[in-house]
Amino acid sequence: MSKSIEELKSLTTQIRRDILRMVHAVNSGHPGGSLGCTEYFTALYGKVMNYKLPFTMEGKGEDLFFLSNGHISPVFYSTLARFGFFPVAELGTFRKLNTRLQGHPTTHDNLPGVRIASGSLGQGLSVAVGAALAKKMDGDDSLVYTLHGDGELQEGQIWEALMFAAHNKVDNLIATIDYNNRQIDGDTDDVLSLGDLHAKLEAFGWKVLNEKNGNDLETVISILERAKQETGNGKPVAIILHTEMGFGVDYMMGTHAWHGKAPNDEQLDTAFKQLYLEGPADY
Repeated sequence: MSKSIEELKSLTTQIRRDILRMVHAVNSGHPGGSLGCTEYFTALYGKVMNYKLPFTMEGKGEDLFFLSNGHISPVFYSTLARFGFFPVAELGTFRKLNTRLQGHPTTHDNLPGVRIASGSLGQGLSVAVGAALAKKMDGDDSLVYTLHGDGELQEGQIWEALMFAAHNKVDNLIATIDYNNRQIDGDTDDVLSLGDLHAKLEAFGWKVLNEKNGNDLETVISILERAKQETGNGKPVAIILHTEMGFGVDYMMGTHAWHGKAPNDEQLDTAFKQLYLEGPADY
């Protein structure tokens, strides 16, 4: 059943609570980028992407999603659970022994919704390009979506895939870059600047869209829908989506410090007060 915008906005708060609860329980994980990408995941699975349940690895006749920056697995797992891919209660096993919810997504345990292992950065775009080409060969007009961190664009394999996709006119692909300007060691501008990313992507032959308000759900839905309209025109599509790392929790915003650090008991309580839900359905 399709959810209203208000229901989806409430769900973003729930997903943020899930993220924090998951990393707090095991004192490990990556809350910062996960919180920043919550609107993207909610928009993608709640309004934009065409997918089927129960999940099949092949994904014939449906849109596919590949998470390239796999360390933000908490937001991915929560989204999958909240949209019915597997039971919400399983979120309580995150990063524990024998769990299907590894710190970085894996495929060997057959977790519904996960089609590739994504721990090493830089590889997801190559996989997505291959899947998009396969859909063209099969006469399948569905789309392929992928998400990347801005720091991940410092990996050379990304740029090889960008060239390959444009050269082969992979125009059923929408790659989104979570442009929060922060990575594990600091601001991307300080670690290794991406320069004029829009101009670079265009020079590589991509159709590029920019969205400054990546933490507004309706805006994110709109830019994804616009990107869909740009497919089929001979060029792959990139969205530069500006977000705020740690969005929704004031002490996690404006810094890279929470890239890979879990909140303690007091910090979790403070965050939950900021992410208040009427009758929250926490696992």
